Amino acid sequence: MPEGDTVSQAAARLHEALAGRRLVRADLRVPRLATADLRGRTVREVVARGKHLLARLDGGLTLHSHLRMDGSWRVFPAGRRWSGGPAHQIRAVLDTGGLVAVGYRLQVLDLLRTAEEHRVVGHLGPDLLGPDWDAAEALRRLAADPARPLGAVLLDQRNLAGLGNVYMAELCFLAGVTPWLPVGELADPGRLVGEARRLLLANRDRPDRTTTTATHPRERGVRGRAAPRLYVYGRAGRSCLRCGTPVRMAATAHGEPGRERPAYWCPHCQRGPVPPG
Repeated sequence: MPEGDTVSQAAARLHEALAGRRLVRADLRVPRLATADLRGRTVREVVARGKHLLARLDGGLTLHSHLRMDGSWRVFPAGRRWSGGPAHQIRAVLDTGGLVAVGYRLQVLDLLRTAEEHRVVGHLGPDLLGPDWDAAEALRRLAADPARPLGAVLLDQRNLAGLGNVYMAELCFLAGVTPWLPVGELADPGRLVGEARRLLLANRDRPDRTTTTATHPRERGVRGRAAPRLYVYGRAGRSCLRCGTPVRMAATAHGEPGRERPAYWCPHCQRGPVPPG
């Protein structure tokens, strides 16, 4: 699931492939951008902002994309067969002649003036992986609505840019509270903010996202099987890595109507309210 760490990795791959190179082909396969002609423009840089990708071109244009739940950008040498999904899922093709970047299942794709990037990312809170990270501002935003459930606060990109459902579940576990605890009841919000940044920084260059440590015997798994990489996310019905209690899941816990996401928690290790039933 694309979150701030994987989006940062995608930006680095795209930047390495495209930056400083001129586009010989640019195919944007969404109706409102079908006639846009970016051929001949040089890609200046590709950067991540939270879970958003910004490909800045000369002439003051930015191609903005968001991976949402299952989008991806793949880079291929010229002449190599593309892989990443069926052709009808391709939304963007950026070809430099030597390398080709192909965007699959991009639910958000915009072309705008670079000077107007605030239209698509201006609402975001402090970026956990950004060079301008501001821990004090992140903490202020986190505490702005004390009655709001912690899980919803962590998923709100206006508070901390880059967190998604995986990190929400894992951070709540590490804090020892359920995602439904009012954020104002969190004992040490500063520690949680610090932990969020630590985890994203640790995973920014890893191929597999990992939040567990080697301090608990249950994390080592069984012989012949790799130790689990996540404490609770995706582990519904399986033993908690700390206490052995079965991990629970609420299928539609947080998110916008129609885009609700599940929440995972250990009923023994995490205190706080839980949904009925």
